[in-house]
Amino acid sequence: MFTLFARFVKIEHSVFALPFAYAGAFLAQGGVPGLTRLFWITLAMVAARSLAMGLNRVIDKEIDARNPRTAGRELPSGKMSAQSALAFCAVLLAALALALSRLPRLTWYLAPIVIAVFVIYPYTKRFTIFCHLFLGIADGLAPAGAWVAVTGKLAWQPFLLLGAVAFWIGGFDIAYACLDLDFDRREGLRSLPAALGPGPALFLMRVCHVLAVALLAATGFVLGLGVLYFAGVATIFLLLAAENSLVRAGSYARVGAFMNMNGFIGIIYFGFLAADLMTR
Repeated sequence: MFTLFARFVKIEHSVFALPFAYAGAFLAQGGVPGLTRLFWITLAMVAARSLAMGLNRVIDKEIDARNPRTAGRELPSGKMSAQSALAFCAVLLAALALALSRLPRLTWYLAPIVIAVFVIYPYTKRFTIFCHLFLGIADGLAPAGAWVAVTGKLAWQPFLLLGAVAFWIGGFDIAYACLDLDFDRREGLRSLPAALGPGPALFLMRVCHVLAVALLAATGFVLGLGVLYFAGVATIFLLLAAENSLVRAGSYARVGAFMNMNGFIGIIYFGFLAADLMTR
C-alpha cells in the first residue's frame, strides 16, 4: 500500500525541491538551522510537494486516461480509486498543518496561498502556454517558504532563489512537454511546444536555464557568499549545458536522461552552498 501511494505522488521527486528548501533555510540562518527546525521544514516540504502532485493527479485524471503515455498511472488505470487519492491528499494536508503548527505563525498565514497555487497549476495547461513557468513557481515556493520558516519574516532575497527554481523547473518542463506534443494539440491543451513548435520551445527552455543560473549567481552576490558557492553555480551551469545538449527538436528519447541529471542539480547546489557557509 505504501508503495502504491509513493508511486502516486512520485515521492522520489522531492529531490528536486527539498535541497532548495534546505538552501533557503541555511541562507536565512547564515549557517545550519537547528535540527528540530530542519525536521519540521522537511516534513512541511515533502507533505506540500506530495499534496501538489496528488491534487495534480486527481484533477488531471480524465486527461491522463486519454493520453497513452499516462494511461497507466494509478488513477486512470484503476489501481487506485479517486476516493483513496483524495483521502491520501487529506492526510498530506494534515501533515502539512502539523508541520506548520511547529513553525513561525507567518507560515500558517501564507499556507492558503501556497495551496491555491497547487490547485490552480493543473488547470493552467487548459488556458495558458506559460503553464511550465507556473509549475516552476510552485516548486520555487520551497526555498522562500523555508526562509520564512527560519526567520518568521518575509524578505525579498529568497525570491531570487524562487525565480531560479522557477526557471530551472519551468525550462525542464518545456522539454518534458515535447513528449506530449501531438496529444496536447489534439486535446487543445496549452504548452509552448504545442503552440510554437518544438524548436522555438526548446530555445526558450535554454533561455530559462540561463536565467536560472543568473539568478543563482545574483543570490550569491546579494547575500555575500564566497568562492565555494560560485563554484557550485558554475557546476550547475555546466550540468544544465550538458542536459540541454541531450534534447533536440524531433528527438526526445533522452528526455529521461535529462530528468535523471536534474535530480542531482539541487543536491549539488545545496552541497556547495552548505560548504561555503560552514567554511566562513
